[in-house]
Amino acid sequence: QVQPVESGGGLAQTGGSLRLSCAASGNIFSINAMGWFRQAAGKQREWVGSITSGGSTHYADSVKGRFTISRDNAKNMVYLQMNSLKPEDTAVYYCNVLVNGVNLWGQGTQVTVSS
Repeated sequence: QVQPVESGGGLAQTGGSLRLSCAASGNIFSINAMGWFRQAAGKQREWVGSITSGGSTHYADSVKGRFTISRDNAKNMVYLQMNSLKPEDTAVYYCNVLVNGVNLWGQGTQVTVSS
């Protein structure tokens, strides 16, 4: 069974940076789109950005120009580089990957940005 696992969350100051990683392991035949979502306390989960198998990236307006998504197909990993962090970026960040035709979620990693 394939399970994505996030890492790299933590505490940052306003204007700081963090890098999240997500590794998909297991019996993998194909990985298509990979992306990130986030959920702040008391709010609905929202899309942050995604990257296609060909490397095309798309971002939510709220993070465009500050966050960068990349992937390593050889390692079945996706990354989220977060720069110029703001307190409103505080949330649990979830990795979302389309593996073997199945949409899978990681368990989430907390990102807290202090003002």
